[in-house]
Amino acid sequence: MESIKALAFTVICGCVFVEAEEPLFAFGAIADCQYCDEEGGRRQYRLSPEKLRACVADFNTQDLAHVVHLGDFIDKDWESFDVVVPIMDQLKAPVRHVLGNHDFSVADKYKDRVPERLGLERRYYDFAVGKWRFLILDTNDVSLYAYPAGSKRDLESREIYESLGGKLPKYNGAVGDAQMAWIEQSLARAESRGETVILHSHHPVYPFENHIAWNAREIIELIERYSCVAAYINGHNHAGAYGLKKGVHYLTLKGMVDTKETAYSVVTVYPDLIQVNGVGRQDDYTLEIPRIRGVDLDR
Repeated sequence: MESIKALAFTVICGCVFVEAEEPLFAFGAIADCQYCDEEGGRRQYRLSPEKLRACVADFNTQDLAHVVHLGDFIDKDWESFDVVVPIMDQLKAPVRHVLGNHDFSVADKYKDRVPERLGLERRYYDFAVGKWRFLILDTNDVSLYAYPAGSKRDLESREIYESLGGKLPKYNGAVGDAQMAWIEQSLARAESRGETVILHSHHPVYPFENHIAWNAREIIELIERYSCVAAYINGHNHAGAYGLKKGVHYLTLKGMVDTKETAYSVVTVYPDLIQVNGVGRQDDYTLEIPRIRGVDLDR
């Protein structure tokens, strides 16, 4: 699969020459593999390992900086990790996991071990590829499912949920105060270094619909204070979605688990655009990065 190349325009003696700009790097992206050993109607849980193997084989033919899975690696049951983790381990590129709500659909005794099972030292973290900074968020930080019942974090989350009216979808979660402070520090540091930022989480924050994180508006307000952010790419809403707000692209990738057809992407990064080449159900996108960030380009 070939990605389009960004175009640079040069004017010499009144003539316009079009030059192809080489990509900086590419990475693989998967949303909602969501395996478990059950029938699921539209969600083809038992086909997920087969789809994941084909995806890994495809990614291994390409030069990728990393591969990110955007949460819900399993649907439920601790044993489900034993099936899909070894498949993901076959990747040649480094694996970057995002935590999803279904990843915590395991017995309480295992919930604290989920990040470690996915090879994570921290629930939220960042890394760089050249002058591009990736922030991996945990939108299950405050939630009704990610902690053992009756634990301190569970009780705190329930108190916050009630303070928000007690009617928000219980399959969503929020970014807590400590993590919000970390995001702000990370964005400020990236901006001071001249880095461009892509954020990943499981839950979307925009467009506004019933899958968004509980404090999505607060997260967006924080993002919009910094001109370094180019895109926010996530999973959770298996139908996919897209929005552009103040120069930032918000892209929800389609879930791999839905239907018998697969869904994943190769994302190629150029200096002034991000090209998303989808496989299977996943649509293609060309996300232009404005020279001047923060302009009001909502649509």
